[in-house]
Amino acid sequence: MRLAARPLLTQSVTTAVLFATGDTMAQQLIEQKGFNNHELARTGRMALYGGCVFGPAATMWFGFLQKRIRIPGSPNLEIVARVAADQCVFASTNLFVFLSSMAVMEGTDPKKKLDSTYWEALRKNWMVWPVVQFTNFKFVPLEHRVLVVNVISLGWNCYLSFLNSQPSGPHIENPTYPPDV
Repeated sequence: MRLAARPLLTQSVTTAVLFATGDTMAQQLIEQKGFNNHELARTGRMALYGGCVFGPAATMWFGFLQKRIRIPGSPNLEIVARVAADQCVFASTNLFVFLSSMAVMEGTDPKKKLDSTYWEALRKNWMVWPVVQFTNFKFVPLEHRVLVVNVISLGWNCYLSFLNSQPSGPHIENPTYPPDV
């Protein structure tokens, strides 16, 4: 199996494909652009970020959590500690890197993008991912955790792609994105 032989490469390629799929879902299902108006460069940026940044980082991060956050005799407390570390360190950092790197690749101002989207997106992240990660850390073997995150991320990446595509800056009437759902 490729995952066992080359976990970093396998997770990275899988993540690139799923990030691109999330963007395609955003453009076609949410924004209803139609295939003639599909922004291939946007899909490419999402795939690039997923494969070169998120896939490798998440693979290494889950290994780090597994090895370094240990509370012998308290498996549920250990999982809660891993979820807390994941959400306070990895999720907040990844969201910052995602929004700023997308802005750079688009040729826009990362500070404006972060100012208009970061805190609300992080709040929405905390509404979804702690439960997902608790379940992931409790029931899923280490080598499959990135895959579980990637599958759930189809919806999340669709949301992030939509969020990132929204205009930002002081000229926008309601600059707070993402909108509450």
